[in-house]
Amino acid sequence: MKEKIKKYIKEGIIFIVVLTIALNAMSYYRSLDLNKDKLDFESVKLLDDTTIYNIPKDKPILVHFWATWCPVCKVEAPNIEKISKDYEVITIAVQSGDKEEIQRYLDERDLSFKVVNDKDGFYSRKFNIKVFPTTLIYDKNRNLKFSEVGYTSTAGLYSRMLLAK
Repeated sequence: MKEKIKKYIKEGIIFIVVLTIALNAMSYYRSLDLNKDKLDFESVKLLDDTTIYNIPKDKPILVHFWATWCPVCKVEAPNIEKISKDYEVITIAVQSGDKEEIQRYLDERDLSFKVVNDKDGFYSRKFNIKVFPTTLIYDKNRNLKFSEVGYTSTAGLYSRMLLAK
């Protein structure tokens, strides 16, 4: 019986390792077409009609593309919420309806991160985003350091932000 349990544990670990490698390879492949130019936001208009001018240039910034209709985005949203408490985070809701629809979505999930409504897909086209969620992490000089296409964990976000400093 003990040998069977060891075998199942070993197979489970191998499965997790292989799955992790496959998902990272898929994310890398999907990120090849992303716009890798320096981040050139001078200002952005948020969902609450405030405009952020002079987005801090002395620290890393995370730009997260998501959609209300995206099932993976719903699962990842708490991770983005958590990291937004400690780092500069701007999220872009792509073709997710009007301001009220997005705000209702945020309220229902107790989310408070900064949101830009990309109703017509301007930003998603500018960054060449084709898969949701997509997370881009820029260093303090606005150079793209990391991109993640698909789900990423809170620990993964924190480690990438630390490395982007």
